[in-house]
Formats: sequence, C-alpha cells, structure tokens
Amino acid sequence: MAIRNIIQIGDETLRKKSFEVTSFDEKLATLLDDMRDTLTKARGAGLAAPQVGILRRVFIVDVEEGYFEFVNPVIVSRSGKQIGQEGCLSVKGKWGTVERPNKVVIKAQDRHGNKFQLTAKEFFARAVCHEYDHLDGILYVDIATEIENEAND
Repeated sequence: MAIRNIIQIGDETLRKKSFEVTSFDEKLATLLDDMRDTLTKARGAGLAAPQVGILRRVFIVDVEEGYFEFVNPVIVSRSGKQIGQEGCLSVKGKWGTVERPNKVVIKAQDRHGNKFQLTAKEFFARAVCHEYDHLDGILYVDIATEIENEAND
C-alpha cells in the first residue's frame, strides 16, 4: 500500500468524467487500499479516484458511520436539504458554503463487484455527494454560494 499524490485544482484531470470500472481485480484492490492510506494521512472525510489521477468511478468515505468503498456508484434518490461548509483535499486552504441533500440513497459495487445499496444522512450524505461529484468533474467550488480562505493561525 502506498500514499498517492492528491492532485490540486487547476489539474485538468479533476474536470474530466470518470469511466466505469469493469475489472474487479488486484489493480482495483490496490487503488482502494492506496486511497484509504492516502485519505488517512490527509485526515479527510472522503477521496475520489480522480483526485489521485485515476479516471475511474470509485470513491471512499470515512465518516462517523464507518469506512465505505463505492465502485460504479449511482445516486438513486435525494431528499431534504442541508447547507454547510465544505472543504476539499484538492482545493487546499479554502472552504465554501454548499447546499446538499440531507438524505441520499446510493447503489454501488464493492471491490469484488458485489452490488449493494445504502442510505446516507446528514454529514454522511454530504460526503457521498461531494465525492460523487468528483466522478463527473465537479468540484464544490463550482456550486458553493460563498468561498473563503482558511484563516491563518
């Protein structure tokens, strides 16, 4: 397992649409393991494959509800509304106010290709939506109503 480089805003890879995963093999397992190590080191809540330069429909989240891997995810329903602050490991030093659904239902596959569905609420839903957007080349700064620089301590 390895720590991968998290690419930053300005890199065109972040603006491209990701491709579906068709091989559930050791290469995918390595990517997911590396992404987890990278996320842990960066102390974030989620990480999408495009953020490490891989244009595949894969993301992970590590939130209070647990650690989750999503391969070929599809959000099948969204409900409610929450407005809150978001940051991004690919947009260092900034925060933005973003409106997201309060609840999402998502279908995906795990690293072995097994299909599953889960419901995410509140911050978990925010993290899922944020990472899901990365798979379509959307950054939170594209939809934020306000963006501010992080305060320097």
